[in-house]
Amino acid sequence: MPDTSLLQMALVGYEIERQRIEQRIAEIRSKLGGRTSAPVNSSDGSARTRKPLSAAARKRMASAQRKRWKAYHAQTGDPAPQKGTANRKLSPEAKAKLAANLAKARAAKAAKAKAA
Repeated sequence: MPDTSLLQMALVGYEIERQRIEQRIAEIRSKLGGRTSAPVNSSDGSARTRKPLSAAARKRMASAQRKRWKAYHAQTGDPAPQKGTANRKLSPEAKAKLAANLAKARAAKAAKAKAA
């Protein structure tokens, strides 16, 4: 079992050191002209919560991001990736072939279920 008095003294020393560091941080922040950011975790251990964004704000952010990606892809020459297969054009023959394969798979599945 470790000596608790030694651990308590170490804890006191670290608390004093933490206070000195926090005082130095406050001095530096005051020299910056009051431009400070809130700490992510406060000393009591509670996490900082974020204010929820409105739907309009999320829409503006998404629109701006799409605009940035569009400009990026235009600059690099890479086409933007297509979303899903909705933009894919299939010939009537290819559509018929896919439908036939789907019907064949469904028939095989039904036959397997019937046999079991």
